[in-house]
Amino acid sequence: MSEIRLLLVDDHEVVRTGLRMLLESQSDIKILAEASTGAEAIQMAREFKPDVVVMDITLPDITGIEATRRLKESQPEIAVVALTIHEDEQYFFEMLQAGASGYVPKRAAPEDLITAIRAAFAGEIYLYPSLAKALVSDYLGRSRSDPQEASLEALTPREAEVLELLAEGLSNDEIADNLVISRHTVARHRENLMGKLNLHSRSELVKYAIRKGLIAP
Repeated sequence: MSEIRLLLVDDHEVVRTGLRMLLESQSDIKILAEASTGAEAIQMAREFKPDVVVMDITLPDITGIEATRRLKESQPEIAVVALTIHEDEQYFFEMLQAGASGYVPKRAAPEDLITAIRAAFAGEIYLYPSLAKALVSDYLGRSRSDPQEASLEALTPREAEVLELLAEGLSNDEIADNLVISRHTVARHRENLMGKLNLHSRSELVKYAIRKGLIAP
């Protein structure tokens, strides 16, 4: 199992201590460093190059949302998982727009955070169930017949299969196994379909698949 190299960002030392004890009990997770401010998070991400950053939203200098936005602009390969007391939809949507791959409230079970970290490391997204409903509701409330939206008819049958499996949360390797094709071929199909549909992230892809009825909300 690949080791997940982690940066913890929270302005409360007692929270970071608890998180360190929880996460270091997992054989596949290693804590590289801790930060208590957004500026420290950006600096330490640049220095330590973690795979995943666990980011609080309420920080004493800049918000975790802004820190995530700046971090993703300079190091897009680093995944960010929000761990926060905030369950307001505004924070949730802003964090996703900033580039977060996961959103977990601090009241969640420890297993939820661990699952979110592993999903982010694998290039997937993890949304806490109650917040995922908000995401689905938001996009289902938009017009399903937007004439400006790209059509599924632009995709080849294989690209449509890859789209559906991606939207269901499968990794490139899992899709390759499912369709009996190479991981490289999956990556090529993924790039082609996202270009045709003008999508830029897995979260956008999931929203599109829900609107088109490819997957159930």
